[in-house]
Amino acid sequence: MNPSATCSEARPQQNERRWRHLVWLLYSIYIFIVPNPPTRWQGWLAAGALFACLLGLYLVFVFSRSLRTKQLLCAAMALLALGVYPFMPAAGVIFIYVASLVPIVMGSAPLIITMIALTAAAGALEGWLLHYSPWIWALISFLSIPAGLASFFAMDRLRSEARLRRAQEQVEHLAQVAERERIARDLHDVLGHTLSLIVLKSELAGRVLPADPGRAQREIAEVEQTARRALAEVRETVRGYRSEGLAVELARARQTLALAGVTLEHETPLPRLAPLVESTLSLVLRECVTNIVRHARAARCRLTIAADPERTLFEITDDGRGGIEHEGNGLRGMRERLAPLGGRLAIDSDRGTRLRVEIPASAPLAQGSGA
Repeated sequence: MNPSATCSEARPQQNERRWRHLVWLLYSIYIFIVPNPPTRWQGWLAAGALFACLLGLYLVFVFSRSLRTKQLLCAAMALLALGVYPFMPAAGVIFIYVASLVPIVMGSAPLIITMIALTAAAGALEGWLLHYSPWIWALISFLSIPAGLASFFAMDRLRSEARLRRAQEQVEHLAQVAERERIARDLHDVLGHTLSLIVLKSELAGRVLPADPGRAQREIAEVEQTARRALAEVRETVRGYRSEGLAVELARARQTLALAGVTLEHETPLPRLAPLVESTLSLVLRECVTNIVRHARAARCRLTIAADPERTLFEITDDGRGGIEHEGNGLRGMRERLAPLGGRLAIDSDRGTRLRVEIPASAPLAQGSGA
């Protein structure tokens, strides 16, 4: 019963759907069934003119992309029906078209239902006032309601599908943004730490070269190894699989800090952690070591990593200059990494710097097997 189901929001196969709507022009045959002017040729002429007007309005409506244009065309059809109906009972079929087009040009369900009811009532009232046969105006009103409701439910389904597609596109976009941010954070952590290590080793090689060429050669060889490892880590970061664990990261941290003249104190054994928590804390440790080497001017730092049934605790303290006034990309990256785990980060830099991280054991991601 639906003369049209065109939807401007439904992009897939839109042109095919538009051509398929032309089948509903079969309803317009009713115009030629009951011509009512005085003579036969005038009746056919009037029916042809009315059909031409309806056909033009309907075709423009179907192929138009503008909602405003569709609204004006629907109003024009309603005026055509009201104006011609007193002179030609067959024009009442246009009320069916109007009822079915209303859900396309309006978005509010209560307003759509109201307009469908008013369209059917207008056709019935005008036919009754004109003393037409009840078989004419009652049939038109009866068909207008199911035609309008069928169009309403079809449009509601199409709009729901369009909203679902938009939601899926938004989710995909957010996933892409999150992946880009993850790669940016990982590259910052990897390159920041590794380049700091390369700088320290290169400076050391330069200082010992005159007195101990052999040691300088070993340091340069380690610089080469570090650079190769950094290249591999960058590739693994882009693939999203970099995670060597806290033990490896702790050994690297001890080596890097020693080159910078900083003593690392860590006495307690490393606890057993969920893979994602361990990977996150490894990156936090790397960023902390990079910041100590670059900015702290410290001589000693102490690291504590502990876990109990309620939380995982990570704390690193140095005796450097402290005085952190604003958070850079590194600290912001730490907070972003900890957020999915429900972790909290606190910094105290009045006397030296103390960075404390707590991750609750109840965090859903913390209980999983990894990212």
